[in-house]
Amino acid sequence: MHLGRNRWLAGIQLVLLVLPAFVQAAGSAKEAEPPLGATVQGLLAWAEQHNPELTAMQYETEAAEARVQPAGALPDPTFRVEWQDLSRNNSSLVPGEAESIKYTVAQTLPFWGKRELKQEVATAEVEQTQARRRATAAELRANIKTAFAQYYQAWRAATLTNEMQLLLREMENLARTRYANGLAPQQDTLKAQTEQTALRTSRITWEAEQRQARARLNALLGRPTTAPLAEPRALPDLPRPAELAGLEQRVWQSNPTLLAQSAQITAAEQTRRLTEKNRYPDLNVGVSPIQRKGEFDRWELMLEVNIPLQQETRRSQEREAAAMLAAAQIRQEANANQVLGSLQEALAGLDSANRQIQLLKTSLLPQAELSLQSALVNYQTGRIDFTTALDAQRQIRQTRLDYLKAQVEQQIRLAEIERLVGAPL
Repeated sequence: MHLGRNRWLAGIQLVLLVLPAFVQAAGSAKEAEPPLGATVQGLLAWAEQHNPELTAMQYETEAAEARVQPAGALPDPTFRVEWQDLSRNNSSLVPGEAESIKYTVAQTLPFWGKRELKQEVATAEVEQTQARRRATAAELRANIKTAFAQYYQAWRAATLTNEMQLLLREMENLARTRYANGLAPQQDTLKAQTEQTALRTSRITWEAEQRQARARLNALLGRPTTAPLAEPRALPDLPRPAELAGLEQRVWQSNPTLLAQSAQITAAEQTRRLTEKNRYPDLNVGVSPIQRKGEFDRWELMLEVNIPLQQETRRSQEREAAAMLAAAQIRQEANANQVLGSLQEALAGLDSANRQIQLLKTSLLPQAELSLQSALVNYQTGRIDFTTALDAQRQIRQTRLDYLKAQVEQQIRLAEIERLVGAPL
């Protein structure tokens, strides 16, 4: 009897030593290159290199950049040959034999300022494309961090379930010993077994959550959804409080959506100015040497302008450009309000998670651990029944799950803040 009690006490002490380790993330082994899935940094680096959407948008950015120079370039000149003074006696087209050949080289010259405006519009479109890629990259990073936090939650909750099963087996052994000595009813043993079955059911749920999170991560990485990923080591470190200061100003400066909208306004403004310049004609100049009997004996100069008579058409184009500019400005204001509102919502959620973690870490977790230790000792001595001991076990398990949930909520809120800012904190 004494030997059995000592063995049970040793098992309980082992479990109680294992459980508090849940509060602090397990330290990862130092490796030069952690396996993919072990850290969120590795996942982000992989996505930056292999995500197909980012790669496609990079090509789109290069294409937009390639359009800037042609937008401000002169159109190609034209070359024209005219055979003149053809007759029955001399209808040769061969230079030197023809009666008269006129060679004309002409160049169209857009009205002053049009080329520069076209180039500024193209440059603004490049900025829009770059901002859209940054927005896609920021959203991808946020989604990966969120999925990784959920992946870690499922893995850590399954680990906690295993630890609780170890504790329940020791409690079952104690109940068996007390029943064999006539100190407790057999129902205590059955309750312990029923609780273990419930934990196995919970573990199945968490394992399914882990597979789902792994599939989401692989999809974000551009990998097959069933590709293997390493077990997560720990959640990313939290930013210092100073790094969370002045976020609204940072949003105005670096939010990709607002930057894209600003570039769109610039493009709309330059398009409106370009449309107004279409009131004025473009020039076409040319020079024509004339060859007679093999010799160049005359030269002609040519000046041509288009006549902007279709004023109603141009007024319609100007109204269109002005409306597009107004729409872009209003849309920027609406997007700014939405982004700033989302930022405040994410900050409120982060503050709530921080306060929950502080309360759990300083009060609820220590109280639950003491309650469990006391319940186990008191049940061994017969001062409380087995149901009370099970309640203490459920309380410590739920408190640790709440702590884990609050940690994951922190990461999700931070990922959302970084998405809105457009850069890691």
